[in-house]
Amino acid sequence: MQVHARSSRTVALFAAALALLCWSMGPAAAADAPKAAIHTVAIDGTSFQPAALTVKVGDSVVWVNKDPFPHTVTSTPGGFDSHEIAPGKSWQYTAAKKGEFAYVCAFHPTMKATLKVE
Repeated sequence: MQVHARSSRTVALFAAALALLCWSMGPAAAADAPKAAIHTVAIDGTSFQPAALTVKVGDSVVWVNKDPFPHTVTSTPGGFDSHEIAPGKSWQYTAAKKGEFAYVCAFHPTMKATLKVE
């Protein structure tokens, strides 16, 4: 009987310690977690501004078309394609994997830029 009481007490102490650990890490971990950022690229004057952008995995990029005609944001190695972005409209992409991604406007291939994801 004494062994059973001791092991019940050990389990109870372990559970209490685990609960305390989880509780103490919860708010601090949430406060210390990096927040995803939102970056903006203007499509203006038949160019992407900025032409090179570095973001982190999980960050979002919003391309805003300020030109009076449509554009696309099309990754040349693949990975993302906005399709047509009408004048005054925008398109958002969330970076899912690391790498360097060149992209162009499919309608205006001289418009080139790079998205680097760290």
